[in-house]
Amino acid sequence: MTRHEEVLDSIRRDSDLAEVLWRLCEFDLSRSDPGEPVRLSSGVALEGIAGDYTGGTFFLCGNGKVRPVLYASSEGQAGLIGNSLTEALEIVVGLPSWWDCLKFSGAGDLAVMRATADHLRDDELRDEPGKDADRATVAQALGLGSAPVSTLLGRLHAAVSATVPAFVLTSGAAEYESLFGPWLPSRNPSWQ
Repeated sequence: MTRHEEVLDSIRRDSDLAEVLWRLCEFDLSRSDPGEPVRLSSGVALEGIAGDYTGGTFFLCGNGKVRPVLYASSEGQAGLIGNSLTEALEIVVGLPSWWDCLKFSGAGDLAVMRATADHLRDDELRDEPGKDADRATVAQALGLGSAPVSTLLGRLHAAVSATVPAFVLTSGAAEYESLFGPWLPSRNPSWQ
C-alpha cells in the first residue's frame, strides 16, 4: 500500500478524523467528483479524491508511488498544491485558510502571501481558537510533519509555481486560471 493510500484509508476508517479534517480545511472524501470532465494538458492521469464545500476538487496526479496533488476551484482556478498527498495535507492543515493565502497573493508574490497569512492567523486566533488543537489531532492521526507557516507558504508557492506546463487543468477547450489571485491584503477592509 502506498503512502497516499494509507492516508486516505485512515481518513475513511475514522469518521471523527474525517469530521475534524472537514472542519479544519474542508477536505471531504465524499466530494471527489469535479462536476465536469477535466484533464491535464500533459495527459497525465487524474484521480479525484476529495472536495470542499464550495465545489472545489482535490486530485492525485499520475500513477506513480508519489503523486502530486492538484486543487481545482469551482470558479475556474487550478494548480498543484503539493508534491504528494502528505505534503498537500501538511499545507492545507497547517496554514490558516490556505486558499485565501493564494487569493490574496498579489499574483503569486511570496511576501504578500506571508502578510496575508499573518492577517488570517490573527482572524483565526480571534474567531476560532480551537483550530490549533484540530491541527494537532489531524497531524498525529495521519503522521503529518509540522512546519512553520513560512515554510508551508514556501512549499505552497513552489507547488503552484510548478503547475505550468504539465499540470494545467483544462475543461473542454478552456484552461483553468492560476491559483495565484491578483489581490493584495489591503483589498480586505478588516485587515486595515
